Amino acid sequence: MLALAIVLSIAAWLHYGWRFAMGFALGAVIAHLNFHWLKRVVASLVERVTESGQVRSGKGVVVRFLLRYFLMALAAYAILNLAPTSLSGLFAGLFLPVAAIACEAAYELYVALTRGI
Repeated sequence: MLALAIVLSIAAWLHYGWRFAMGFALGAVIAHLNFHWLKRVVASLVERVTESGQVRSGKGVVVRFLLRYFLMALAAYAILNLAPTSLSGLFAGLFLPVAAIACEAAYELYVALTRGI
């Protein structure tokens, strides 16, 4: 995701200008944080389900889950007030994990076809 974010940010800067590229870069950072926080939340929930005998509070899990959406809304609000033209770049950057998953799927397909699996 990091390599894809860098390449696409440079391409956005060259094609659409620096405002769109900065919005895209901010969206990519938020998407990256969102992905890792979601991983942590899921791992925490799995740990809570599989642990037996210990009752732990789930407040931290819920706060981290909601913080992800608050961060995205705050960034969209800030960009809308500062540079409305960058908002579309932000939304494009938020879809970075989708592009990364598509790249991974294409790579796995290529490996499977070359190995004859």
